[in-house]
Amino acid sequence: MTPQETVERALSLSAADDTIVIADEGSTANLRFAGNTLTTNGVARSSQLTVISIVGESVGVVSRSAVRPEQIADVVAEADRTARDARPAEDARPLVEGTGPADGWDAPVEPTGIGVFAGVAPALGEAFAAAEAAGTKLYGFAEHSLTSTFVGSSRGLRLRHDQPTGRLELNGKSPDMKRSAWTGVATRDFTDVDIAALSSTLATRLAWASRRIDLPAGRYETLLPPTAVADLMIYLYWTAGARDAADGRTVFSAPEGRTRVGEKLSPLPLRLYSDPLAGGIGCSPFVVAHAGSRERSVFDNGLPLASTDWIAGGHLANLLQTRHSAELTGLAPTPAIDNLIMSSAGADASLEQMIASTERGLLVTCLWYIREVDPQQLLLTGLTRDGVYLVEKGEVVGEVNNFRFNESPVDLLGRTTEVGASVPTLPREWSDYFTRAVMPALRVPDFNMSTVSQAN
Repeated sequence: MTPQETVERALSLSAADDTIVIADEGSTANLRFAGNTLTTNGVARSSQLTVISIVGESVGVVSRSAVRPEQIADVVAEADRTARDARPAEDARPLVEGTGPADGWDAPVEPTGIGVFAGVAPALGEAFAAAEAAGTKLYGFAEHSLTSTFVGSSRGLRLRHDQPTGRLELNGKSPDMKRSAWTGVATRDFTDVDIAALSSTLATRLAWASRRIDLPAGRYETLLPPTAVADLMIYLYWTAGARDAADGRTVFSAPEGRTRVGEKLSPLPLRLYSDPLAGGIGCSPFVVAHAGSRERSVFDNGLPLASTDWIAGGHLANLLQTRHSAELTGLAPTPAIDNLIMSSAGADASLEQMIASTERGLLVTCLWYIREVDPQQLLLTGLTRDGVYLVEKGEVVGEVNNFRFNESPVDLLGRTTEVGASVPTLPREWSDYFTRAVMPALRVPDFNMSTVSQAN
């Protein structure tokens, strides 16, 4: 049974007042390598059926994996029963109306496969040979997934989105395993992945690390590359819920149940936004909500998404809103979108140019183990990893020890003194959950390296 047929079958079986059915059909392919050798590869398929039954204003949600045709009725019956037993949902709103199948609804699902790596596999072999000749080792993996999501409702909604997601991570190590460097890239189909450039970056960083310089904890002028900026901004984005802000729980809260929307967060003309149609990092142009939360409502399934500013001109422009929370806060409904872009008007310096203009400071290649300490300030702690370097008079002069940091990305935006050119990047910490990001490098004059870390 095709996912389209599964949607129609589930809708026909429901006895609820209204029904939303989401069918996800996924496939993944992967390559893994260690010590300059390909170790494993494989492919997998998956499917998930979500039935959202609505009785009056009460909701029942049931999700099951690998549902066989004869099991669909049981899933629907369970969702209907759950809805009848549930209390009215506070976020209940009229469902999004549809006019029948959208373009491409009936097309078959085309899974990904090992063939997606046809362009990078030979290049990886060349990189392994070069690393072996240089006495270094490469470790890492490449993964690609393709998920087709079908959303249908009793109100005529028939929407489909096919989402390709890929990433490649490379870790280079010295023969004694004491020097380590990391780099990674996000991609839709691996045709734009330059293995030679990635391995060259690792070789350069491992060479920088041939000289070791120990530094104490403290506040340092710090260059954060796009990957580190992505990790910080993604966390900011995830915590920018309007309900929590209005309830006084977050850094975006203001007195008397208000939010900080409209407040200036940075003196620089920073823009943080999401756009489902952004080139290279496109994502679903409509809401897909398998379950409800404070930032997501199942009643909003199918709601169209458009380019949305979260920060504009350095000012907080919007927070994550359902239609329900928008009514409570008096702001526009701005649901979450699955990509994130940061830029600054006129900023065009590369990371290399920013290094060249640094008198003395740290270059942090990536962040790791990021955790929230204080939601009222959005104070985060975490570790540096796989390369922190000292820059003096425009040149990298050696590797320094790792640090634990304590920083708020909101406060950091107010202290940033330079923004670089925005480029596609892969977050290191959050790449399991969020890969579609375009970020600049940032210069922070007083990044708080709170303690020295013994991690290598």
